[in-house]
Amino acid sequence: MRFVVVTGMSGGGKSTAMKMLEDMGFYCVDNLPVLLIEKFAELVVTPNTELEKVALGLDVRSDQDFVQAERVLDKLKEDGYVFEILFMDANDKTLLKRYKETRRIHPLSTEENPRIEDGILKEREILSSIKKKADYVINTSKILTRVLKEELERIFIKNEEYNSLMVNIVSFGFKHGIPADADLVFDVRFLPNPFYIDELKHITGNEKAVQDYVMSFKEAGEFLDKLKDMLNFLLPGYIKEGKYQLVVAIGCTGGQHRSVTLANALYKDMKDKGNYGLSISHRDIK
Repeated sequence: MRFVVVTGMSGGGKSTAMKMLEDMGFYCVDNLPVLLIEKFAELVVTPNTELEKVALGLDVRSDQDFVQAERVLDKLKEDGYVFEILFMDANDKTLLKRYKETRRIHPLSTEENPRIEDGILKEREILSSIKKKADYVINTSKILTRVLKEELERIFIKNEEYNSLMVNIVSFGFKHGIPADADLVFDVRFLPNPFYIDELKHITGNEKAVQDYVMSFKEAGEFLDKLKDMLNFLLPGYIKEGKYQLVVAIGCTGGQHRSVTLANALYKDMKDKGNYGLSISHRDIK
């Protein structure tokens, strides 16, 4: 029996995660009244039950309700019940953008204070305790639905060793500004620019011709090797410290050729090599 409690910030992807778990064979129950959580746990762990994988979704509806829900989970743990907690998160800017796009009202908004920002802040305070107890924290601010599905499959289907660090590789152009959320920034403008080659000018680092040109210079390979070596040194430390998200930004002049090529090469080398999540995006490709 695998019993997973799915919770997190409203707008962080909990509903999407529940749908994906259901597609993976989990029996999913969402928004169960707090008073029924303990009885539900008793039923799903009953011997000879046909249920092998169960996911229980918990939302913030009010301070008191979630405090009670967390107390019930603590009691279940004390009584010997085995379950995992999956916490779905996103940064405040992303949550606010999602609410504005869908025109939804935050569950903690009130008539006296309808501001979404205040609801997000209040919810984050309420959930801070259970987030610390979570077995898995997935930040969906920068990841595609496809990548989220891959992460959930790694955890709940392939049963791979997992930690909550999501590494986001981003290519960008310095003339458009450095990504505001970048943790590590690397400048590859020291490499010859394909922009000045007529047949390469109007294609990007996603094309083999550009990749072959950029990587034909030994400095490109040396840079990539040194970058990989640095990340191999840094990532275990970030994981140990409980960091949830690391944005590695690689920039060139316009964000079309050199940075895209090196970002793709780094992603290809890192993919499936570590017990962390990995995504890639090219911010300034038109």
